[in-house]
Amino acid sequence: MPLLDLLLSMFWFFLFFAWIWLVITVFIDIFRSSDLSGWGKAGWFLFVLVIPVIGVLVYVIARGDKMQQRRIDDARAQQQASADYIRSVAGGGASVADELTKLGQLRDDGTITDAEYQAQKTKLLA
Repeated sequence: MPLLDLLLSMFWFFLFFAWIWLVITVFIDIFRSSDLSGWGKAGWFLFVLVIPVIGVLVYVIARGDKMQQRRIDDARAQQQASADYIRSVAGGGASVADELTKLGQLRDDGTITDAEYQAQKTKLLA
């Protein structure tokens, strides 16, 4: 039965790494929680560290919904920051109409001449 032993060993190996992943995820969530005080974080950390199996299960049962919500909020914030960065690098997203309005105000204020206004307008509309 060497094949069965190999499959069983692979299964236990997978469970071991899944357990390590879960414990690390719980530790990360403990320290990222803004709704826990320092003592609350220390208490959860010690509880999970001293009694790992029960500690992780209790943490996931007690705070699993908040854990998921924090992960969703972090993903949204990261996506928003990325979109803001792309928008700022791409030129701020000012439309042609906004640019024409600004040019019209500059012309009305006398900052630029009619010829400069027409040249910039032609350049924007091209």
